[in-house]
Amino acid sequence: MTESLNHDLAHRMAELARTVASPRRVEDVLSDVTAEAKKLIPGVDAAGVLLIGKAGRFESLAATSDLPHRLDELQMEYREGPCVQAALDDLIVRSDDFRTEQRWPMYSAAAVELGVLSGVSFKLYTSSQTAGALNLFAFEPNAFDAEAETIGAVLAAHAAAAILASRQNEQLESALSTRDRIGQAKGIIMERYNVDDVKAFDMLRKLSQDSNTRLTEVAARVIETRGQ
Repeated sequence: MTESLNHDLAHRMAELARTVASPRRVEDVLSDVTAEAKKLIPGVDAAGVLLIGKAGRFESLAATSDLPHRLDELQMEYREGPCVQAALDDLIVRSDDFRTEQRWPMYSAAAVELGVLSGVSFKLYTSSQTAGALNLFAFEPNAFDAEAETIGAVLAAHAAAAILASRQNEQLESALSTRDRIGQAKGIIMERYNVDDVKAFDMLRKLSQDSNTRLTEVAARVIETRGQ
């Protein structure tokens, strides 16, 4: 990479790092990543993020135009394509010319009909719940090279960090909400039956075990009885 491109890349990566660390919606951070891909990587005509959940449920996010959404829909319909392959299997998947691509015949033909001739996809991460890929598309063949793969891999790392941070925040909020519900339920039991904190929790736990119901659900039912 040239010195000026190196400097520009470093500057933009620093900006993206700050956005990932800041309390922003994951969709906004991913939109920044796809927008930067168009700015930093020559030949990118469209960019987007594909997330694949359990049972094949998918989300098409942060697209720079409607084109990535349409391509994602085609891949999920045909169950083949570079974005799916990157999300579920390989780290980087590149096709230099969809007109001669043999790996995904149905998808490739459909992509060519939309005017897309080359593309490159980067795995974001794969968990037990979700897999994802950052996807770049071009209207010209042979649009991407090793330099494009290097920059794209860095951008994909930032996108993955944003998604994982969002998931962790959701888990934390869920844990805090669960703790609050159990705390409220314990307070109601303590007041109603004149028992201490430990005894109240033991009563909740026994109700959970006896009814084969999750502790949080038992707590919610106790809270609903307030005022009765």
